[in-house]
Amino acid sequence: MLTAFVTSYVSRRIGAAIVTMMAASIIIFTFIHLIPGDPLYVLLGDGATPEQAEALSAKLGLDRPIYIQYFAWLKNVLQGDFGTSLFFQSPVLDVIADGAETSILLATITMIWVIVIGIPIGMIAATRQGTFIDQSASGLAMFFASVPTFWVGLYLILIFAAWLGWLPSSGYPSIFEDGGLANLRYLLLPSLALAAPNAALIVRLTRSSMLDVARQDYVRTARAKGIRPWQVTVRHIFRNALLAVVSAFGFTFAALISEAVVTETVFALPGIGRLVVQSILRRDYPVIQGVILVTVMLYLVINLLVDLANRMLDPRVELD
Repeated sequence: MLTAFVTSYVSRRIGAAIVTMMAASIIIFTFIHLIPGDPLYVLLGDGATPEQAEALSAKLGLDRPIYIQYFAWLKNVLQGDFGTSLFFQSPVLDVIADGAETSILLATITMIWVIVIGIPIGMIAATRQGTFIDQSASGLAMFFASVPTFWVGLYLILIFAAWLGWLPSSGYPSIFEDGGLANLRYLLLPSLALAAPNAALIVRLTRSSMLDVARQDYVRTARAKGIRPWQVTVRHIFRNALLAVVSAFGFTFAALISEAVVTETVFALPGIGRLVVQSILRRDYPVIQGVILVTVMLYLVINLLVDLANRMLDPRVELD
């Protein structure tokens, strides 16, 4: 029964995702081509003649009406071809793949920090409501949720790279190159910088969710039965409060791709965020379109996984 329900639900969501992706592709393609600037002169240089620009425009297909360009691009995308980068002269998916390792590892390590820091501190704050520990944790969470990521990153570089010399301050050699997994140390500082505001939000969310659940009748009943306090906290309060936290984790992971733009710039990381910034400056339309479309797909997939996870945690959750 559950398998049939999940299959039916996933099928409906895939149908909705197709409609969403079509709408997103139109919006992405249209707005990208409204960006001021001409990629032809970025590629050829300011000294290019009109004849050279016209010849390159015809070669790249940029002289055709925008709706014809869109349908040609969409046809290729449906076949798995996101086009060729105007700057790198390489397939867009290959260009994205080059930066995907850095961004995925950065997001993964960041989420580990968020879980390790955010949930325990949020639980402690909830179980010590109104105490100095609770007020200190809430105050620090408010502080780190408010400060810019680049500010945290710069201070981490100053302390751990410049003063102590424990960790590298910039760059990232692939784990598939010399050094292997030891190269992950290059991502520790940027992941901490990204984790600071996100962990702060998880602290506040965990605390508030647990306090809301703690006021429910079944929790008071469990306490009245003489169940040990830690069992009440873990089995009844935290487990039910976990639904909101899991939802936040899903969107946090997806949002890290966009939030990493500043962090990757500060730490000079060859990730997707930095690629987007450089592609905008270069007017590299195919790369910008490809990255945004892949990001939309990622959001849709993570949203689906979060809904299914909530259903598994609590069968009472209704899935539309």
